[in-house]
Amino acid sequence: MSDQEKTILSISHMKKSFDDLEVIRDFSLKVKQGEVVSIIGPSGSGKSTILRCASLLERMDDGELSYLGEYAAKSEGGKSVYVSKAELKRLHRHFGLVFQNFNLFPHYSVLKNITEPVLLQGQLHKEEAEAKALGLLERLGLKDKADAYPFQLSGGQQQRVSIARALALSPEILFFDEPTSALDPELTGEVLKVIRSLADEKMTMVIVTHEMLFAKELSDRIIFMEKGVVAAEGTPEEVFSTDNARVREFIGKVSTL
Repeated sequence: MSDQEKTILSISHMKKSFDDLEVIRDFSLKVKQGEVVSIIGPSGSGKSTILRCASLLERMDDGELSYLGEYAAKSEGGKSVYVSKAELKRLHRHFGLVFQNFNLFPHYSVLKNITEPVLLQGQLHKEEAEAKALGLLERLGLKDKADAYPFQLSGGQQQRVSIARALALSPEILFFDEPTSALDPELTGEVLKVIRSLADEKMTMVIVTHEMLFAKELSDRIIFMEKGVVAAEGTPEEVFSTDNARVREFIGKVSTL
């Protein structure tokens, strides 16, 4: 099987409710190695919940989830049944998640923010983890910030540190949850540049974003979510030229903000 045929992530018929609010009614997705998939849609359509379930921060009510053919959860009797905690911990190594609000530890230096998750997973010794972290910081233009603390950085710099933290775990796939939504417009570009460079290196990514032109330029596929289901899916050209009036209305409004 070639790399392009290898399925990194498979989600089948995901359902998720919070109390009486049905957030995800039915969602399925397969992501191949090297693919970039962007998920767009209005607020409340379930986009971030998909990423939280895929990254095991939330548990699906029903549906199946697997990485590289290994199941995190199977559907049995109308509900998701998860594998053991030990198996879930092992599956964590397959993915990284970049949050919209950075989620850096304020009392840790930049270097420690990056190395701590690696050391907790037992992947590398401290010296190896620090060398890897410094290499990532240099690549992202932040090597001089290794000893700084998050409050000393701009929002764009903090988000680049959070990307470095995710990359340090050597994931098979990266999830981005609206990575520029907490940034001023002038800082958005530096983060998008990093994500663009990852796409050029064929990093497998699923990106929830409101940056329509960026999604159009970068993605292999775009999924438009509304009311917990996929309302449209296809190549950027197909989605941006769709006859679906709701999708056209959304893209038009967001693109002119």
